[in-house]
Amino acid sequence: MKQIRNTMIRAGLDALYFSGAHRVLKPIFGGVGTIFMLHHVRPAHAGLFQPNRHLEITPDFLRATLAYIRASDIDIVTPDELQRRLAEQDFSRRFACFTCDDGYRDNRDFALPAMQDFDAPLAVYVTSDFAQGTGRLWWIALERVIAGASAIEAPIDGGMVRLDTSTLPGKEMAFDRLHGWLRGLSDPELRRQMTALCAAHGVNEDAISGELCMSWDELKPFAADPLVTIGGHSVSHGNLAKQSQPDALHELIGSRTRIEAELQRPAVHLAYPYGDRCAAGPREFALAQQAGYATAVTTRPGVIFADNAEQITALPRVSLNGNYQDTRYLPVLTSGAATAMYNGFRRGHVA
Repeated sequence: MKQIRNTMIRAGLDALYFSGAHRVLKPIFGGVGTIFMLHHVRPAHAGLFQPNRHLEITPDFLRATLAYIRASDIDIVTPDELQRRLAEQDFSRRFACFTCDDGYRDNRDFALPAMQDFDAPLAVYVTSDFAQGTGRLWWIALERVIAGASAIEAPIDGGMVRLDTSTLPGKEMAFDRLHGWLRGLSDPELRRQMTALCAAHGVNEDAISGELCMSWDELKPFAADPLVTIGGHSVSHGNLAKQSQPDALHELIGSRTRIEAELQRPAVHLAYPYGDRCAAGPREFALAQQAGYATAVTTRPGVIFADNAEQITALPRVSLNGNYQDTRYLPVLTSGAATAMYNGFRRGHVA
């Protein structure tokens, strides 16, 4: 199912590019700038089973993107500057803002050197528990469980279901089904089910955050780089929309407070965990303001329009998706045509 969706998206991007429709649509749907969303930046690896591939791009593709943005005479800005331009309605020049979620070590090792080559700023949204080494990156744990298993049993929708994971197609189907099931659970139940799956299949879920994410000690020199802005990504990377208001507010305030205490610098920009309509809505947008964040980004697809200034804690982004690492898609993505098509050709961002 996911492969069919990826094929359809690629076909749509190709259609916009080869028809030239993105150039026609840009004056209408191009907005004033783009916030790019990234997660991992690291060299590609050869494994066939990579269900989280969409969450990573290569350093070469990041450099190609930066080269395209510079050649297009687009300013690359910090979240602070993005906020200023929106507040002052200063749109004399188009802008792009590059953001990375979660706080992965490869952001330091591969993304930052690429940004430095272009003297381009980078915002990294840090999950406090990941930096502490106690967080649960369950989507990665799930990939490892399935990668090493020939069959998996899970209590999906109230009944025990056995999934055949002995083949690559079986593994991909199992990941899609288990991922969808787990995303629908409460945070405590998701943790409980993932702990059971990891225990049954010999995966050490406790070690993953320390393996992949920067610790507080690593974040200190990273955050000191003048190109880097550190923002909050909650305490535990839970689904805020499924939490009570006090718990969600604690996640937002606690993240900001911990980052500021550890790094001794402001953390006034936020990325919502998951960030889609199931995880961040009007209540969460208001809570982000209450928690003192100056801006907050979602994962909802869209470019930035002038009227996004009225929804400063509900900003859309454009994903640099690992499944579509092709430089011909860059003018399509920055034209706003692709996200406009996704959003039913509505301008701007609808909360």
